Amino acid sequence: MSITKPRINKQFKDIVISKLEKVKLSKHPSDYRQEDVKKAGKKKAHDLAFQVLEKSREELIAAHEKLWACKKYGVLIILQGMDTSGKDGTIRHIMSGVNPQGCKVQGFKVPTAEEHSHNFLWRYQKAVPARGEIVIFNRSHYEDVLAVKVHPEYMEQLPSELTPEVNKDFWQSRYEDINAFEKHLARNGIVVLKFFLHISKAEQKNRLLDRLTNEAKYWKVSPADLKERKFWDNYVEAYEDLLSNTGHSYAPWVIVPANDKKIARAIIADIIADSINGLDIDFPKLTKAEIDALKHAKLDLESEED
Repeated sequence: MSITKPRINKQFKDIVISKLEKVKLSKHPSDYRQEDVKKAGKKKAHDLAFQVLEKSREELIAAHEKLWACKKYGVLIILQGMDTSGKDGTIRHIMSGVNPQGCKVQGFKVPTAEEHSHNFLWRYQKAVPARGEIVIFNRSHYEDVLAVKVHPEYMEQLPSELTPEVNKDFWQSRYEDINAFEKHLARNGIVVLKFFLHISKAEQKNRLLDRLTNEAKYWKVSPADLKERKFWDNYVEAYEDLLSNTGHSYAPWVIVPANDKKIARAIIADIIADSINGLDIDFPKLTKAEIDALKHAKLDLESEED
């Protein structure tokens, strides 16, 4: 059976994980091609990033119109990253102007009692895109191998013999379930694009301090964010495990250097637009009879008396 794979420009091959391989985040810079940016100067780099973002956004708007019109494929975009990595801003800047009829953002809060009583993928399966839609998961099913792994108390109700304490293959089984879920989507015409917004611990500190010294940004930060920062190393280890076990050609991970928000947004926008433009999509073709009927309707409309 054929499978839908996203098209990603070769210029990004160094930050794409499209096969099972051992990933160490220390080997992936959180600053994009730092030497090149430094040589060009930040202003010039930002000007170029803005141009790429604007061009990609225009292409995305046009491509989404075709996607929405032909109802052939759907697109699932997954954004993951440490607190303050820029997920909300990325969505706001990239998706601005896209037809809201066929594009939505799905966030996932702490599971409800009903959600906890089902398998861990249940609430995510209900939110995947229909054909023609773009759906963005702001956090996703990967929280169940991230937050839950770092904080076992968040685990859903399971028989004792299936828990990580008893089942040594528990986490590997979850990765397999996620891979099967995403492969199922790809086999049914859903493009799966996954972005990990990679920031350094020092950059997170700067962003938290910026919010804590600006009252207008107080709403963006909570004591829980500062508490979670203490688990930074645990989250890095959890991310390395999931990136190592869930990157595939049908659902690749892009490790986006995200210390510079403007450059990160340009990279993500370019990849999304290019992937959708790589699909076999176009506006529906009308039959000759349908075209003739529309022409007659136009003549009738024009002949109406005002």
